[in-house]
Amino acid sequence: SKKKGLSFEEKRARMMEIFFETKDVFQLKDLEKIAPKEKGITSMSVKEILQSLVDDGMVDTDRIGTSNYFWAFPSKALHARKRKLEELESQFAESSQKKEALEKSIEKSKIGREDTADRAALLKELAALRQKKEQLKTEIDKYRECDPDVVEEMRQTNQVAKEAANRWTDNIFSIKSWAKRKFGFEESRIDKGFGIPEDLDYID
Repeated sequence: SKKKGLSFEEKRARMMEIFFETKDVFQLKDLEKIAPKEKGITSMSVKEILQSLVDDGMVDTDRIGTSNYFWAFPSKALHARKRKLEELESQFAESSQKKEALEKSIEKSKIGREDTADRAALLKELAALRQKKEQLKTEIDKYRECDPDVVEEMRQTNQVAKEAANRWTDNIFSIKSWAKRKFGFEESRIDKGFGIPEDLDYID
């Protein structure tokens, strides 16, 4: 049968054994040679395992010259585990308090909300009313254009637009008249040159 590979945590534990058993200081290249032979950890995964232990504060590291050195002593590991245990116990206690408070809050909120026939009927009626409200809102939006205020607003907007259009039409006629007097252009030539429609006129 195929041999099962080591899990990530098993590799971490075996890497720590190297440090604890030797009580020595290593470079990465040293561990990449030792770990496969003595602990069955592939050399390709040594760097990742080592970095995870450094990140968790279980292995110390320092740069001396151009090289990085790694070490871990049992006494530090003991203190680290103790701190982690205290941290987890504190989190557990805090979570227990929150859980208890939530349970009390749930029990309190249940008062007056017992599943009775009257409550079920009221909830059904409430759901129906909410649905009716949404339908009415949709109807209101549909007929909003018939609202007197909206109609008046549209009328005023149209009036402003009409006045602006007639102002521009007046300006165009004035420029055409000036061009005819100044340069003697024919009106049809001016219209064609500037893309002015022949039937341009004021809006009533």
